[in-house]
Amino acid sequence: MSLRNKQHGAAGVAVGGREREQVPATIPEWDVENNVFWESTGKRIANRNLWISIPALLCGFAVWGMWGIITVQMLNLGFPFSKEELFTLTAIAGISGATMRIPSSFFIRLAGGRNVIFLTTAMLLAPAIGTGIVLQHPDWPLWTFQLMALWSGVGGGNFASSMSNISTFFPKRLQGTALGLNAGLGNFGVTTMQVVIPLVMTLGMLGSYGGESMTLVKDSGWILGKIAAGTETYVQNAGFAWVLSLVPLAILAWFGMNNLKPISPDAHHTIASFAKVTYLYTLAFLPAIFMLYLYLPAPTGLGVLNMWVAIPLDILAALLVMKLAAFGTMKENVAKQFAIFKNKHTWSLTALYIVTFGSFIGFSMALPLSITVIFGDSHVLDAATGVWTHSKNPNAPSAFTYAWIGPFVGAAMRPIGGWISDKVGGSIVTQIISAVMVAASAYAGWIMMQAFHSATPEVYFTQFLVTFIVLFAATGVGNGSTFRTVGVIFDRVQAGPVLGWTSAVAAYGAFIAPVVIGDQIKAGSPENAMYGFAAFYAVCLFVNWWFYLRKHAYIKNP
Repeated sequence: MSLRNKQHGAAGVAVGGREREQVPATIPEWDVENNVFWESTGKRIANRNLWISIPALLCGFAVWGMWGIITVQMLNLGFPFSKEELFTLTAIAGISGATMRIPSSFFIRLAGGRNVIFLTTAMLLAPAIGTGIVLQHPDWPLWTFQLMALWSGVGGGNFASSMSNISTFFPKRLQGTALGLNAGLGNFGVTTMQVVIPLVMTLGMLGSYGGESMTLVKDSGWILGKIAAGTETYVQNAGFAWVLSLVPLAILAWFGMNNLKPISPDAHHTIASFAKVTYLYTLAFLPAIFMLYLYLPAPTGLGVLNMWVAIPLDILAALLVMKLAAFGTMKENVAKQFAIFKNKHTWSLTALYIVTFGSFIGFSMALPLSITVIFGDSHVLDAATGVWTHSKNPNAPSAFTYAWIGPFVGAAMRPIGGWISDKVGGSIVTQIISAVMVAASAYAGWIMMQAFHSATPEVYFTQFLVTFIVLFAATGVGNGSTFRTVGVIFDRVQAGPVLGWTSAVAAYGAFIAPVVIGDQIKAGSPENAMYGFAAFYAVCLFVNWWFYLRKHAYIKNP
């Protein structure tokens, strides 16, 4: 089946005595379930799009997740904000990224994979540069940092469109492996960010263009050890560093990726496609800002909503804005994709993906500051007053040294989870990892309780770290298995939006985990956060069994 199509600018190119077809930017025909087409044409194109998609997604995760590391360094540099205020920065980035995923779930059909990946990758330059600018001004008000955290959510939103796009390029039998590679290696953006940011902050890599250094008032660190107080650091490089990769990646996406006309009928209208993406992404900020204003305490917001009310309202508001704001052919396409909400499997898989990816990104966001707070102080109970007193722990482990390990393991396990699920079925893999997560989360809570009530919390750190590595490994395997299940259950038209939707809701874990863990640390009972997560995992263990593993399951072990 030929891809040559003069209307789309294709041309034959002589290479080594043979004529090789130049693939058009918008491919007119695509049938990867046909083995002849897949082997002769589809595989080469699909793999090229996958290997460009992966580093673009990696940078998206890095920009989205960078506030988990930045807040720790802001604490070490003596920025004039409380620990609670710094927790809000990671929470804001979390809810923004999750909200951005809702419209992003539908971008591929509306605008085409090449168009979307190029534009959304280029969009990341704004929060990267903006973050580098505000970090040079510790005297600026909190809202300027919160604005950059909000803007960085674009990087989180990109996951939904990236996964939707890659799902359209591969046959069902390879969905687990392909999506596992895209998401798993893309998830390395969290680890990459946690390793790269502490490193680049030690270097004046941009010379006079990068701004002046600042002096640490507390010991900092990175993977090779501790950096003592009094050392000069360039915290602004946490944002500026990503510009060096985003520019070439955007160019590579433009010249190396493809739109698929059967999936995205209007993708050849490039300017219109860009306008749709920009329009919907801009609108998505409105419900996120509004809900954050109602949720966050003064002086940032009103503090009138509970988190568990704010999140469902944010999701509903984002969907409502999309539905009401769409017009023309965009309105028709959005309406068609909203059909996924009538399928019960959309909802069961949403819950299961919260267990896996929601936990992965939530723990990734919360872990650096949690290590700093729980193990950074010695805790002594005054027998007379019954009040806990806290003082600096001279033997505290550095969050920069260890926080990257868990996300690294989780990301590495994701392709393995997809590959195993292609062999034995996704739901049986999800069941096993859910049981592991129930036990590991409960044990992590017990360890956190012991450390938080100890004069020498560092003695519990090895157990704490190993337990979270187990949790991250389980989330990685489960990420691959649940996405494989989506690819098997849903047809090619609906699989992309379902992948995007489930990832959107699960991404609220990046908001929930920092807030829940932060609140429980503040209350003196961090273990309750982990016990609550364990209870939720147990409920989802039953959901997975009921839908996909029991004797009369709706679909057996997809």
